[in-house]
Amino acid sequence: MNRREFIQQTALVTAATAASISATGKFTAEAKVNWPVGCFNRPWTKWSFDETLKQIKDAGYKYTGLLSRTKDEPFISADAKPEYLDALKKKLAATGVIANMGALRSRHNIPIEDSIKEMRQQIDNARLLGLQFILSFGVDKPDEYAHYYKVMHESAVYAASKKIKLVMKPHGGGSGASAEIVRAIKEVNHPNFKIWYDAGNIIHYTGKDPVEELKPIAQHVTGFCAKDCGAVKGEVMMQFGEGKVNFAGVFKAMKAAGFKGPIMVEGVKVGATPEETSANAKANREFLEKVLASV
Repeated sequence: MNRREFIQQTALVTAATAASISATGKFTAEAKVNWPVGCFNRPWTKWSFDETLKQIKDAGYKYTGLLSRTKDEPFISADAKPEYLDALKKKLAATGVIANMGALRSRHNIPIEDSIKEMRQQIDNARLLGLQFILSFGVDKPDEYAHYYKVMHESAVYAASKKIKLVMKPHGGGSGASAEIVRAIKEVNHPNFKIWYDAGNIIHYTGKDPVEELKPIAQHVTGFCAKDCGAVKGEVMMQFGEGKVNFAGVFKAMKAAGFKGPIMVEGVKVGATPEETSANAKANREFLEKVLASV
């Protein structure tokens, strides 16, 4: 190779390398993703949590999230009893299914100090269970937005001290789509407040394009709640590919922003039996795996 050829080859390699680096400086464009895929408990709330864990495992998932509470399972609720939390921790350990997230319930029509106190108790409960994330749904009423932002800021500080990550998912109102989410990030103003994106909810609550709504916030996304949806206020407990979510488009945008996972399946068609629901959950996992292989 002569000097001119060497220079040309070097330029080509440099250009190709630059093209494979995302805006965050990470090599992403050429690398295959390896994002953990788990499943929330929501599809099995008609049955016991013991049955839920069995079916999640049978469907091929290693991770779960404590999303949907029931009368028997308060999860990280502020009023969960220590003996319940201890039993829940042992139950999870016995099944080998790893819980990575607990859903929060925050009230914003009470004094801020009381709301913060309830949040801190839930964070302590999440810490006892060894959870990595705690999930907020935002707030619906505009007159509660300021209260919410203050409580989330204080909670982000406290959660960081416990090595737990506070995240918010799109859920209408103050977390409806990118404009509202950007505002929440700005107002909460803490690095321990991130986003778990939910493309299905973007359609369900706003009817907007999930790929376009992701772009302004992609760098803040640290998790993905997977469900499909076909229309505003449409069904979300359905099989992937039956709605309008462009999973490949969403994942490509997340990959370019340096996303590392996890992906947590939430939307699954609920069957007549736990086993039928498990089969649907398995099908949705396999759907995601095929899409991820192409990203």
